Amino acid sequence: MFHKLALTASAFALAFAASPALADDHAEPTGPALWEVSDEDTTVYLFGTVHFLPEGVEWYTPTIEQALTGSDQFVTEIDTSAIPEMVPGETPSPEMMAIAQMQMQLAQLTTGGTLRELMDEEDRAEYEEALTGFGVPAAALDGFEPWFAFMTMTQLALMQQGFDPNAGVERQLDMRVEGKDRAAFETIEQQFTMLDSLPMESQLNLLDETVEGLPEMGEGFQRMVDEWMAGDADGLASMLNEELKDAAVYDALLTSRNANWAEWIDARMDEPGTVFIAVGAGHLAGNGSVQEMLAERGFTAERVQD
Repeated sequence: MFHKLALTASAFALAFAASPALADDHAEPTGPALWEVSDEDTTVYLFGTVHFLPEGVEWYTPTIEQALTGSDQFVTEIDTSAIPEMVPGETPSPEMMAIAQMQMQLAQLTTGGTLRELMDEEDRAEYEEALTGFGVPAAALDGFEPWFAFMTMTQLALMQQGFDPNAGVERQLDMRVEGKDRAAFETIEQQFTMLDSLPMESQLNLLDETVEGLPEMGEGFQRMVDEWMAGDADGLASMLNEELKDAAVYDALLTSRNANWAEWIDARMDEPGTVFIAVGAGHLAGNGSVQEMLAERGFTAERVQD
């Protein structure tokens, strides 16, 4: 089951991102939010995505289509086109197996004990009960760090409740950008390393919060999808702030990455052309968002209205 996690290193925590909404307060956005940063010869579109979606969500609006079709370059967090889709029941491809092996190697626990031995008695009991609910032996993840466990449990829970990474926005955009120049902000290994570098206490807190939130995870994620479909960047930011309370996690998963991406965009604005950037919607809302980082560099992101 572990190879299924390779689609994105941050399945739930990175699904959404954040700066104050820059749209007109009196406007009524419909459809996922899209922003534009431009000068005399360069246009950069910023589109917030959802990595997991239930089937049948019609998010590809004419505004998004027009922006994507008119772009010369397509940029994502990682190059998802290079990652084969995982079809349940089929043997994983060699490429998928290589990613899974890299992930599990990074996630090896080196404390000398087991993952469950790092937990207090109450957290361990809840964790074991949750794994049993998935039909997974309690000892299955004992040799791995907490970040690997919370990713595994998050993806299992979402897929169990009908949210499919193969139906995610990036996968659907991949099918619409043939012939365009492609770029990615990060590699899969960099994303795994980012999670692996989190303080152990932060990892354990994330795992415990994941376990406690499993019963409501599907409902909560659906609320986020609803906010995303409504184009409510402020609503997404509020939900994100509620989920990521650990300062180290917030910085590692969001603000530090947003700063790197804003630097890339700043440099790209020196070259002519049109760029369509698709990243987790959480990076485009709330404090420390990409838009906020760009504003510090003198660029204004304008909300594109349908």
